[in-house]
Amino acid sequence: MIGLRAAAAGVFVLAILLAPRPAVASFVILFAAYIAADGLFAILAGARAARRGERWWILIAEGATNLAVAGGVLVWPAIAAAPFIHLASAWAIVTGALMLAVARRLVGSHGRWLLTLAGVVSAAWGAVATTIGPAFVTDASVGIFLVGYALLFGAVLSALTVRLRRRHREAQPGADAEPSEGASPRP
Repeated sequence: MIGLRAAAAGVFVLAILLAPRPAVASFVILFAAYIAADGLFAILAGARAARRGERWWILIAEGATNLAVAGGVLVWPAIAAAPFIHLASAWAIVTGALMLAVARRLVGSHGRWLLTLAGVVSAAWGAVATTIGPAFVTDASVGIFLVGYALLFGAVLSALTVRLRRRHREAQPGADAEPSEGASPRP
């Protein structure tokens, strides 16, 4: 699910970069679609964690926050750039804090520092956007600001995905073992 969240960030970046005539209104819709997808993947990850008896409520809370903000953005059709930056920055701070809470519970060897970094990137972006974002709101600056965030966040989540997959393979008994001579390979 973390890999899907990273992929959603990548699709968001591509959508902004490939938009024919960037405008704040199109960024708003793309942002809403991105955080809705991210929220859905967070809820699915929380549901999987709950089935395994792991802590799940923070992932569900993060996903619900994402879906609520996405809904709010889509319902508010006449959103202007400055309110959008404030909404996006508040979302980033809240979800960053929730990621930091999840990171506290993650085993260090599974990439706790990467999830911590993802939470810090999100919360820091939100703080910077709150502080200086509205001072230079143009279509281009909003796009650059969003692309920068999604690139950093997606890269960190991609690194975490690689780390978690590696740890999962290492935990599988005999996953990397070569078949002995005379043994038939697994189908």
